[in-house]
Order: sequence, then structure tokens, then C-alpha cells
Amino acid sequence: MTGWTLVIHGGSGSMTRGVLSTADDNAGRAGLAAALDAGGDILRGGGSALDAVEAAVRVMEDDPVFNAGRGSVFTAEGRIECDAAIMDGSGRTAGAVAGVRTTRHPVSLAREVMTNSAHVFLAGAGADSFARAHGVEAAEPAWFETVERRRQLDEILANPDAPFDSGMKYGTVGAVAVDSAGHVAAATSTGGLTGKRWGRVGDSPLIGAGTYADDRAAAVSCTGAGEFFIRLGVAHEICARIRLTGLSVDDAAREMIAELGVMGGKGGLIAVGPDGVGTWNFNTPGMYRGRVSSHRQAEVAIYGDE
Repeated sequence: MTGWTLVIHGGSGSMTRGVLSTADDNAGRAGLAAALDAGGDILRGGGSALDAVEAAVRVMEDDPVFNAGRGSVFTAEGRIECDAAIMDGSGRTAGAVAGVRTTRHPVSLAREVMTNSAHVFLAGAGADSFARAHGVEAAEPAWFETVERRRQLDEILANPDAPFDSGMKYGTVGAVAVDSAGHVAAATSTGGLTGKRWGRVGDSPLIGAGTYADDRAAAVSCTGAGEFFIRLGVAHEICARIRLTGLSVDDAAREMIAELGVMGGKGGLIAVGPDGVGTWNFNTPGMYRGRVSSHRQAEVAIYGDE
């Protein structure tokens, strides 16, 4: 293996041509391109897959277009609670956080948990306290808030009988990569679901559900109706099928999204194998996505017909 590949997503959902404004379409593509640049520059310079996925996700966490970091959605109580995970396929080490409220880059906090703690998963105030103790950059709760996310919450609260995920965009962000040494890594970050209650946590920070990386198989990051991804253990299941049955990355991703659909779940995923093959699959009208590699120019897409 001498090449490298980076694949990213910015969430799946109801995006179709004519529904997104030209400004929103352009902003989404610009955000994806910036994330590809950040991660691609690291891989192009011989850097690690782990550094690349963290860098790509950090860019999207700072971009209010996406539901992660700044621009995260509000809970029913009007708070913002962020979740994130990161995993290194070379040693299957991982870190994850949930319910973070005062840490600017949840993905970097997840990496700090992985690298400098005896734990894998920290939640709530404890996760933010760990961040302060370890010098991870802080941000006031107001920094994460945007006018559009507040409007979305108000709309949901005004229509409590509407289907919870009707017309919803799952704006989770993620990145998977393989570096020139053949190591894979995955990272995922999200603000969760608009109007979520009772400390709900989805699949994004759950190792094996929304995020997984194994040099023997692939790196996977998911987006969508998290409860279904948790029940299926999607990210780990893809890696297991590749490793144990010899399925290709493409076929394993396709099978899992088909199975998700049969169960009634909606969403998508990105995956990359140690051989450099990167793919995506989704059963929603659109998914913000992009990829770049040592042998492929950067490309970004939103709609299902791209």
C-alpha cells in the first residue's frame, strides 16, 4: 500500500434538488471541500489516517452548516449536547464522548480520552471537566448556537404530534481514511436529534455502532436514525463481514444499508478499506459526502443522483 484515501460525510436526509436553496447548496459543498482539504493535506504529506480524520471533522465542527460542534441542534430543553468518537484501526484503540456542552471540538476531546485516559467513553459534565483538565479548547454554550437551529426547535415544539423524523436531515459529520502505511481510522461527531429528550444518545459515539476502525477490514462512520444503527451494530458488522466472509467494502456497505432499510431505518455511511477503496451508501434522498485520494481528485456531492 503506497496510496491514501479520505472519505467524509456531513449527514444524510431529505435533501433534494430544489429543496435546498442555492446558497445552502453552495455552503454545504464549500464545507465539504474545506474538510477534504484539511484531511487530504495531512495524508498527502505522509501523515496518519488518525490525524487526517480528526482534522477533517474539526473543520466540519466549526462550520454551522453541519449538525456538529457549532451549528448543533437543540434539545427539547433548549440546550446543545454534542457527541463524538474516534478510532485508530492499527491497534483498535478508541475514544468517545457524549453530552458535551463546553468543548469546542468534541472529536479532539474523544481523541484525548483515547490517548490520555484509561477509558473509552466519557459523558456529560465529566467529559467537559476532563477536557478542561487536559487543556482541550473550551467554548461557551452560546458559541454553538445558530438562529436556524433555534428555528428548527421552535418548529418541532409547535408541532408535537408530527412524526419525529419527518423531513429531517441527520447532519452528523464523519471521516474515514487510510494512510500510505495502510492504517485506517474513523471519526464521527454530532449534535444529535433536534428536540431530543432525556439525555438521548445516538449511534455516533458508540464504538461499533456509528464508528469503527480495524486495519484487518475497514474504517466506517455512519449517519442517520441512530437507534437502528445501534440495534444493528452497523460499523462493526461491516468490518466483521469484510474480515470473516471476504466481502468487498462496497458490498458490505450495500448489504448493511439494505438491512437497515428492511428494519425501517434511514441513513447512510462511509467506509474505506486498507487497500484504499473508499465508498458510501445511503437510503435517504441525499447525503453530504466527499472523497479524495492519492489517485483521485477531490469530489463532493449532496443529492442521490450525483
